[in-house]
Amino acid sequence: MDKRGWVNVKDLLKKLNITQEELDHVVETNDKKRFGYDRNKLKIRAHQGHSAKLNVRIEHREVFGPGNYYHGTSSTNIENILKKGLNPMNRAHVHLSKDVMTATMVGSRHGAQVTIFVIDGGRMKQDGYKIYESENNVILVDEVPRKYLKIWQA
Repeated sequence: MDKRGWVNVKDLLKKLNITQEELDHVVETNDKKRFGYDRNKLKIRAHQGHSAKLNVRIEHREVFGPGNYYHGTSSTNIENILKKGLNPMNRAHVHLSKDVMTATMVGSRHGAQVTIFVIDGGRMKQDGYKIYESENNVILVDEVPRKYLKIWQA
């Protein structure tokens, strides 16, 4: 894997012992559209979600418009998040959603009781924070300090 997350498709097919058609199927049917090819379909990578240990740096497009974003998590994490904000943990970025439904689906992977946080993206931008969007529409930030968070009320 290179520093931008790209892997040679032929090498990957050989390593996984799969066909190009099988890899195409994974790319096309992944529910999060997590993977993508380069223009020539010679390289493939995940659009986001790389471990911070890999030191992968993808140039995502910056989001300029103000708006709210959402983060779904297990209700057991509320106290810690309200104290420390949202941090990438072992990932390169904190992942946020553009809507409550997506945040709820993401949060449900962490437990049955889901809490949704609303992130004030407009205020973060005013304060100089960079907000990015991945190729598969995930909002990415380096961190979300607690002052930009509130618990979403339906």
